[in-house]
Amino acid sequence: MRRTKTLVAAFCVLLAVTLTYTNHFHNAFQFDDFHSITDNVFIRDLSNVPKFFTDARTSSVYPTHQAWRPLVTTSLAFDYWLGKGYNTFYFHLSTFLWFLTLLVLAACLFRTIFDKVEPDPRNLWIAWFAAAWFGLHPAIAETVNYIIQRADLMSTAGVVAGLAVYAALPKWRMWGIYLLPVAIGFLCKPPAMIFPALLALYIFLFEEDASRGSWPRVFRRTLPSLALTIAFLVLQATMTPKSFSPGSVSAWRYLITQPYVWFRYFVSFFLPFRLSADTDLFALSRLLSLEALGGLLFVAALVFATVIFSKRPATRPVAFGLGWFALSLIPTSVFPLAEVENDHRMFLPFVGLVLAGAWTGASILRSGAVSSSARRREFQAALVAGALCVLFLYALGTRRRNEVWRTQDSLWEDVTLKSPQNGRGLMNYGLARMSAGDYRVALNYFERALQYTPNYPSLEINLGIDSSALGRDTEAEAHFRRAIALAPTDFEPHYYYGRWLRGKGRSDQAIGELRTAIGFNRADMNSRLLLLASYADQGDWAQLKPLAMETLQITPNDPEVRRYASMQPQTRPQPPAQTAPASAVDSMINLSLQAYQKGDFEGCIRDAKMALSLRKDSAEAWNNIIAANNALHRWDEAIHAGREALRIKPDYALAQNNLRWAESQKAQQAAQPR
Repeated sequence: MRRTKTLVAAFCVLLAVTLTYTNHFHNAFQFDDFHSITDNVFIRDLSNVPKFFTDARTSSVYPTHQAWRPLVTTSLAFDYWLGKGYNTFYFHLSTFLWFLTLLVLAACLFRTIFDKVEPDPRNLWIAWFAAAWFGLHPAIAETVNYIIQRADLMSTAGVVAGLAVYAALPKWRMWGIYLLPVAIGFLCKPPAMIFPALLALYIFLFEEDASRGSWPRVFRRTLPSLALTIAFLVLQATMTPKSFSPGSVSAWRYLITQPYVWFRYFVSFFLPFRLSADTDLFALSRLLSLEALGGLLFVAALVFATVIFSKRPATRPVAFGLGWFALSLIPTSVFPLAEVENDHRMFLPFVGLVLAGAWTGASILRSGAVSSSARRREFQAALVAGALCVLFLYALGTRRRNEVWRTQDSLWEDVTLKSPQNGRGLMNYGLARMSAGDYRVALNYFERALQYTPNYPSLEINLGIDSSALGRDTEAEAHFRRAIALAPTDFEPHYYYGRWLRGKGRSDQAIGELRTAIGFNRADMNSRLLLLASYADQGDWAQLKPLAMETLQITPNDPEVRRYASMQPQTRPQPPAQTAPASAVDSMINLSLQAYQKGDFEGCIRDAKMALSLRKDSAEAWNNIIAANNALHRWDEAIHAGREALRIKPDYALAQNNLRWAESQKAQQAAQPR
């Protein structure tokens, strides 16, 4: 009977969570997903898996973001392999299966803790209610939707599994079995290293009678986990490249802001109304500010409540949950990071809060606050109904957050509304509008972003791209040059300036910038491919062949690089003896466009190919072919045409948009059930 009830509870909760998340499986890659997943050539080949454990530079194309998280990078490589490319369905499915596993582990841990305090068959339902609370909470959706932040999810699963095994299977402790999932968590993200502190708190509250004299025994029992943690800390420090930088603000300002951030997280647990993918909270400048003092008061109240609840055995699950919340926030509070707060940092701490909240609700449910049995049953029924209503409302909120994370446009528009003073958020929404061809709206958001981030290289790059699309080449070049001045050793400004120069026919200058970009980041495939194309255009086989062979060492199975490597040395191509008049080419392109406008897509393609027979380097003709094939749902042909158009004219915004549409539609088609 107990097993049946457990299966029923698990089925109901996991089904509810799955139904809530059905609208997230095709959400787009976002933000840090680009440098760690879509631009990361290493995850495209499973033969690189051993490298993920020995070389942290395989985790990202950005040297400043290269962190040693080998199991996360390995899981991404398997997702790429399963989906045969960047099919977001497989990436989200992988994350979601980890999420469901975590919910099962959390329910097991909660049940064990509740039974230690007060054995009762109803603890099963309380534990699964807590798991449902966590699984349906809108703040948790921030981590589940953000693919690269599965690192938080996987490391949390390792911590919860370690505690669950330790608590439920005491006979296995002597073999150290409980440390295996913890080691997995360590290989995913450093915050898992808070495990010894959580284990010590668990032992102190539930196995050593929470007396002052028990701390030496508690310390001795946590020594194996402490030794493992120290070993992994040393390994983490050894494996992390020197180029890694959290990009933090002043350590002092960051530190005095964290108590206020803790308070904001605590409020978001109950009222998750202001969730934002990119906050506009700035680091506080003075300790004697209202926010800083209020945050310190909240932390003091949190510690006081934890101590008070630890006094009585019946309230120790509440003490453990509050202590869990505080302890798991320490790693991101004492090590300064780029943002003072981030929604995905609530993931591990909220495990503790649902534990404390569920046990508090259960204690109220069991209390004799209402004297008569009839009134008590009514009170309990009302409390249960209210709790279920809250879960339902949270589920609605989670579905709404899933919708927000659907596209670049929807996510960053939400950020501009929730965090209107975040320059990066304004820039990213402008970037989304620019990708849609809405250049003037994009420029407006870029200029608004300048008010908050006046010295942001990425913003200058985007201003350069947008200005070029609007025909303001002088302004565009000034923005590219300023981006380089702001970040002279960053590869991206050099790449984008080189791409722009090549599009303007200034190939020699472009080659110089692209070489510089590769010098600063040898793993940047965008710069390598564009430089290979530039060498091929100029017939510079002496430079092309070595670069192609060097690139194959990084990505041995890339078909485009193999194509360049297979090119045979020859003399520089001679121009054709007769060149068709520009008017003839333009005439064919116009006929192609007219055919498209009439809905004659085959005629559009035919006329565009005629234009290409007259002039092979017509990006406009290739763009007409993309658009017509898109209309005919011939995604492969459209993608091929798009790449040809951008090979000729890399900054051709219309072709970029048409190609992006073809790629997204092909990915959606591949994701449909067969």
